[in-house]
Amino acid sequence: MSSPHAVQSRQSAIAPPSQVWYTSYGSNTCLERLSYYIAGGRPPGAARGYPGCRDKRPPRASVPVELDGVMYFATESLVWGGGRAFYDPGVGGRVLARAHLVSVGQFSDIAAQEMYREPGDDLDLTEVVTDGRAVLGDGRYETLVCPGAMDGIPVVTFTAPWSVNELEWNAPSAPYVRMLGSGLLEAGAWEPDTVARYLAACPGAAGQWSARDVADLIAIS
Repeated sequence: MSSPHAVQSRQSAIAPPSQVWYTSYGSNTCLERLSYYIAGGRPPGAARGYPGCRDKRPPRASVPVELDGVMYFATESLVWGGGRAFYDPGVGGRVLARAHLVSVGQFSDIAAQEMYREPGDDLDLTEVVTDGRAVLGDGRYETLVCPGAMDGIPVVTFTAPWSVNELEWNAPSAPYVRMLGSGLLEAGAWEPDTVARYLAACPGAAGQWSARDVADLIAIS
């Protein structure tokens, strides 16, 4: 069992990078799921396929991390049914996640697919690595967040522009919970009961999913 890697908090601006730690707190914690965003294709049971990245090489590394903030479930996923996972760095708490070392081009193409945009153009990450946040649009996953760095490389993710308390929560579906749990267990830093308690306590899941239900679900994933 490995330990989560430490994210150095933002003390000053981070130089624009050539690569980033793309940090997933949702379904892309699972390397197999992420591979469809990189190589392209349609995941089993998914409602849509993905064109993939221009650079189809796998991440150079994938490591478990913990972020300050909260993960919550809201809106309605067309892929999974039920609520989607979002990240609010402005609320106290702990978010279990997985950081993938990718090029800026790969991160840009992954982000574009999550935003329902065509991949192919590199994002200008100057604002997000300088200020910690950049809003590219008002849709879901169109806000970039840089909570810090690891080994001098920026940690970057994307989420919604709103905060956890600005909209109605929505419980995630069983397939989505199973995927998130599988990805976090695959990272190798947390025990199954830790993952189960964490997911069951996230806003949107709390009161709808018990830790026991989540544990039973990820035990057969």
